Amino acid sequence: MQRFILKNKNSLALISGFLIAFAFAMHHFFSLDFIAELVLILASVLGFFPIAILSYQALRVKVVSIDVLVTIAVLGAFVIKNYEESAIVSFLFLFGAFLEQRTLNKTRSAIKELVAMAPETALKRISDDEFEEIDIDEVCVGDVLLVKTGAKIPVDGRVVSGTGSVNEASITGEPLPVVKDEDSSVFAGTILDNGTLYLIADRVGENTTFGKIIELVEEAQDSKSEAERFIDRFSKYYTPAVLVIAILVFVLTRNVELSVTILVLGCPGALVIGVPVSNVAGIGNGARHGVLLKGSEVINDFSKTDTFIFDKTGTLTEGKPFVHKQIDYYPKPELALRCLASIEKESDHPLAKAVLASIGDIPLYKVSDTHVIKGEGLIARLSVDPQDFSKPEVEVAVGNRALMEREGVFISEQARFEIERLEREGSSLVLTALDRKLAIVMGIRDQIRFGVKEELQRLKKLRVKNLVMLSGDNQGTVDLVSAELGFTEAHGNMLPQDKARYVKDLISKGRLVAFVGDGVNDSPSLALAQIGISMGSGTDVAIETSNVVLMNSDFSRLSHALGLAQATARNMKQNIAIALGVVVLLLTGLIFSDLVSMSVGMLVHEGSILVVILNGMRLLAYKGRPEKK
Repeated sequence: MQRFILKNKNSLALISGFLIAFAFAMHHFFSLDFIAELVLILASVLGFFPIAILSYQALRVKVVSIDVLVTIAVLGAFVIKNYEESAIVSFLFLFGAFLEQRTLNKTRSAIKELVAMAPETALKRISDDEFEEIDIDEVCVGDVLLVKTGAKIPVDGRVVSGTGSVNEASITGEPLPVVKDEDSSVFAGTILDNGTLYLIADRVGENTTFGKIIELVEEAQDSKSEAERFIDRFSKYYTPAVLVIAILVFVLTRNVELSVTILVLGCPGALVIGVPVSNVAGIGNGARHGVLLKGSEVINDFSKTDTFIFDKTGTLTEGKPFVHKQIDYYPKPELALRCLASIEKESDHPLAKAVLASIGDIPLYKVSDTHVIKGEGLIARLSVDPQDFSKPEVEVAVGNRALMEREGVFISEQARFEIERLEREGSSLVLTALDRKLAIVMGIRDQIRFGVKEELQRLKKLRVKNLVMLSGDNQGTVDLVSAELGFTEAHGNMLPQDKARYVKDLISKGRLVAFVGDGVNDSPSLALAQIGISMGSGTDVAIETSNVVLMNSDFSRLSHALGLAQATARNMKQNIAIALGVVVLLLTGLIFSDLVSMSVGMLVHEGSILVVILNGMRLLAYKGRPEKK
């Protein structure tokens, strides 16, 4: 019976509303007061049942909820035969709950839209020329799938053949389509606007980037901030306090109606709902724009951030370095390049890719005894042709100046001059030594991302006081980039542990630090900072490590994320002020005037709930502050 009543509480509220309207018509137009009173009693009873059940369920778990206050208020009004008040209060409470749930559901539209984008089926290859449509849950890693124009890409994978234009808005928030061809990566939930793609599945189901995004947004929307936890504690003591005050008023005045009115006026409904609705709407807006905010606590801390620390390579720059200068010191440069290429094949560093691209296809030597010196480079032994080097093995060191000094590599005055010149010009250096003799110096550059300078200015307008750049690159390069972009501080030659130590030091000085990195080499700093922000097209490490994830590498998302966090934090405070203000206003009105009654109080309360929900929903339309031209 309880389940049936609660399931149909909206219908009961609707019937109760019609009965109240009918009773008023009987009283005012036909003067049939007896019938009006019977109808109001029926309306009171219908409205009272679901509220009483909710109250009973709360008391069973030892919680004095708002439902308990309203239940006692309706019973009190009924006892003193104020059927009009009991009917109106119960109807307004149920109707308010209906509006609250309906409107709150709309704030969750972003996650609903994401879930709706999830693919349900896939075309799997079962023979050379034949494909079969299967349920998405049946797809396995390694399956070859066909995606046609207009279809959703069902898995994270790699294109093996075909060309097409893919809308990746569900992942990156970017509406412009991206061209995909052989060896391109694709994400589940994105849409093939045109073309035909054959792809091999790398990640399926919940393990896809899209699946993780949905999971994170759901977790974030269900998380609670410090403000919400405070309100939970406040309500836990506030609601019983209102009940005690109402009892004391009755003991002192013997005025049942006044005591019941206090119960109604003290309902903290808007206070309970105000902060969660802001939280949900803010996270929903971020999800739509390719920004993952991992919960209400993150929003609160992020909104107060006063210091942003940036990694350079791959964050401020394109992450596509190229060799612009090569100086050879070895008598046979082609042999030194073969050694360098053989070593760099062992590395996944962005500079290694630039070096290999510059050298091109070249025969390689066999590598053995490889040692990675974190933040400095690689040391290895190569098995070489004795005719090339007059011996079977060569020791090779590839890295920065610190590695050369560590290994005791001889660097001539001329070489030092060239190295310092390249550093002053803003080049990153890759030095190669064969048997502790300098063989090659390469100067490598990387383009600054488009729009970075303007975006940093927007961050300053959002009250960010300190912009800091940390890089493993040489200080000369770091200083040039810093001067161009307008950083407050810039430090080069920083190893990952140095960056983490710097972050820890700033936090100890009372700074609220956000660290922006690529989510791979900077994981320690991302974890240490109060707010870790990953720029990284939805990589696994970026999603797992950071508090805020920018699902593509568009720097404009950064100011949107910060502005959204600040707007959401302001919205939470506004809703708390509205809720508490209404309670104070109603209680003041009760003490100093005759205008406030039970039904008026409940009407104002439900109105305030609707106001805080609508105020929270404004965040769904947040687009940031447009730049003035």
